[in-house]
Amino acid sequence: MPEGLIEYIQGLQSPIGLWEAVVAIGFSFIASIIVYLLYQLFYGSRYIGAGVQRTFIIGGPAITALFLGVQASIPLGLGLLGALAFVRFRTPVKDPAEIGFVLLLAACSIGAASNTFLVTGLLLAGVFVALVIQWWTRNRFTLFGRSHLMISVDQPSFPDLEAKLSRFLKERLHGLRLETMSVLEDRVSLHYQYRRQARFDWMAFTSDLNRLAGPAKVEIFIG
Repeated sequence: MPEGLIEYIQGLQSPIGLWEAVVAIGFSFIASIIVYLLYQLFYGSRYIGAGVQRTFIIGGPAITALFLGVQASIPLGLGLLGALAFVRFRTPVKDPAEIGFVLLLAACSIGAASNTFLVTGLLLAGVFVALVIQWWTRNRFTLFGRSHLMISVDQPSFPDLEAKLSRFLKERLHGLRLETMSVLEDRVSLHYQYRRQARFDWMAFTSDLNRLAGPAKVEIFIG
């Protein structure tokens, strides 16, 4: 690297040292990759999410840089965070588990920015152990014997389909419970919980549901 460029970099006035920033962002990058791999390993095969994992590798170091900026200039950093609050994301988070991974990513990024590397490492290790335990016990205890089903229907077709859909689901799924219902951009989204059944034929279930819906546009997410 040319000596002039080195002197220029060293002459930049910043409360955050160059190597401090490099270590923080580098650690955040590694933590982001770990969070991404955890998502793919324990959750990516379910295919019901909104694709939030695609932001992990870039989002982690970016969050760390934001908080490093807050440390360098609190008014400027808070102004930037306030501006980001007005950003509207058009793709909703479709499953509560994704929120946990987003929070884990944010916690690791803030931990890297605040130099609490040990705490962040313990957090990642604890989350990994918890996910392994959940993975191995999900089919062994009734506590973990419930799964999620999300159905999205175009709003104009929903009033005529609601009663038939409710009756169909109660006949096919045991212990069915409606958790939430939301309306977004002319789509009605229904989030159900049901008791997991061994050897359930989801292909037949999907075909029968599409036949019941007729011309209505129905999307199904199974977890």
